Amino acid sequence: MQANTTVEELKEEFQFTLSKFSHEIRNPIALINSELQMLASSHPEITTFDCWEDLMDNLEYIKELLNELSNYNNAGRVSLKPTNLRDYLNTVISSVKPTLDYLGITLEIKIPDSLPTIPIDRVKMRQVLLNLLRNAQEALSYSQGKIIFRAEQISNGICISVEDNGCGMDLLQQEDIFSPFVTSKPTGTGLGLAVAKQIIDAHGGHIEVSSTPGHGSVFRIFLG
Repeated sequence: MQANTTVEELKEEFQFTLSKFSHEIRNPIALINSELQMLASSHPEITTFDCWEDLMDNLEYIKELLNELSNYNNAGRVSLKPTNLRDYLNTVISSVKPTLDYLGITLEIKIPDSLPTIPIDRVKMRQVLLNLLRNAQEALSYSQGKIIFRAEQISNGICISVEDNGCGMDLLQQEDIFSPFVTSKPTGTGLGLAVAKQIIDAHGGHIEVSSTPGHGSVFRIFLG
């Protein structure tokens, strides 16, 4: 019991430090961004310098990282509301389908008419699903890319899966995929899947992955 208490205390201390760290950095970054915009407004010629785009890209990356840190810090706090899962999932899918159609990615949707109403945090679960769909999209070769979005009722709850036929991952990559700051993307923060796992854990569920290099990946969410 004492060991568990210590782990929880360390976790709370880490989250407090992370929150303070994010807050302290966010303010000067916002100030720097505003000052650069003012400079560009009064001296538009500086936007033609080779380093200007790199500078703005790096600022955007820092802002994205801070947002991801905030999401990670708050992922374990959920507000559960009874939700018609079929309608909810169809709404989430409809928000990404136009982009996938534009990119030439085939989206196969397998959502049955009869799914139960279950308690979920609608905002945070949407965050999880959109993250998985974006990851699937980025793993694909668009000319032959395919994503299968599936939901099904199983013996002990619901399984929602996102499958792609993209680049896949080896076993070493899969080992740490849900750990914070682990990513194979050159511009990724490595927090998206860590946030997703925390959100699913807070729902009393779990998330798992199976993948084969060159053949694709399947992420499965299990909710009780």
